[in-house]
Amino acid sequence: MNARSVRGAVAVAASLCALGGITACDVQSGGGSTAADASASATQAKDLKVGWSTIYLTPSWMQQTLKLLQGDVDKLKSSGEVSSLKTFNANGDTSQQIAQIRAMIQQKYDVILVDAGSSTALNPALEQAVAAGITVVAFDSLPTSTKVIRVGTDQKAWGSMMATWLAKKLNGKGSIIAMNGPAGVAVSEDRWAGAEAVFKKYPGIKIVSDVHSEYNLAPAAQSFASAYSAHPDIDGVFSQGGALSAAALQTLIKQDKKLVPITGENYNGFLKLWLSKQKEGFSSIATAQPNYLSVIALEAAVAKREGVAVPQNIDVPLPEITDSNLSQYAKPDQPDDSYPINTIAQSDIDKLIGQ
Repeated sequence: MNARSVRGAVAVAASLCALGGITACDVQSGGGSTAADASASATQAKDLKVGWSTIYLTPSWMQQTLKLLQGDVDKLKSSGEVSSLKTFNANGDTSQQIAQIRAMIQQKYDVILVDAGSSTALNPALEQAVAAGITVVAFDSLPTSTKVIRVGTDQKAWGSMMATWLAKKLNGKGSIIAMNGPAGVAVSEDRWAGAEAVFKKYPGIKIVSDVHSEYNLAPAAQSFASAYSAHPDIDGVFSQGGALSAAALQTLIKQDKKLVPITGENYNGFLKLWLSKQKEGFSSIATAQPNYLSVIALEAAVAKREGVAVPQNIDVPLPEITDSNLSQYAKPDQPDDSYPINTIAQSDIDKLIGQ
């Protein structure tokens, strides 16, 4: 497969309407693992009809993801490998997402990308698509099916990275508030599992409050304020989401309290606050669920159609945002609810997908 650049600015999508058109193309089903099949699939990797099934599209992270994905589609169109992209938004309804996936099977899509609303409920529909000869690649929120290619980050490693930094920053002792996502959400549970395993190694660290909140600023601010009023003498905050981190830091600033270390994410509102308070001694670490997971997923699908032995599970390294490189990420001229991220080199994508 020809090398393709994915460099360019990541911005919030101004409009989603441009993605409405679809160019139809036929699908030749089949595809096994023999050399003959691989050779045949290589000749089929032209004018691919691509659908993206996402559980929701409203959050700015999803809009940025769509913008970046559309940019890569445009490049692949110019090389004749992709003919179209259509996005299917389930609006938070897993049953609707399943119906949309089955509609794509009936409409003979070549490639289905999926950001799953459930780790298990989508498996039968996705495996039906694979059986129909469709290349299925999941990214970000992943199904458990072993029949699809899965592109993601290690969420337990996310929690471990944040907790390790905080434990060392506190010299292994102190009281902290844990700001986690909604109870029962797989991403939140995995991140906390990674963090909890680290904190257990530091008996001097006490979790005085374990807060669960939506990944949105307003409810997170209410949740943190309640926990902080009960525990005003904390030494740090473990936070696994950027809006949660921003809520905690905003509370401390508004109440003119000591700016204790708070872990974070590449939520621009948090990054800008962090940058503005660095001179006052505020310190943090952050990571990100990079939007370019979508680009890696698409490129993996195209490579698969071209006969490349793409890994079934593609583990994308987590970026690390620190006090020293914060200025490369924080964007004072962009909205608070954007998620700035550096791009990934094509050579790194090629390595990940087995090129």
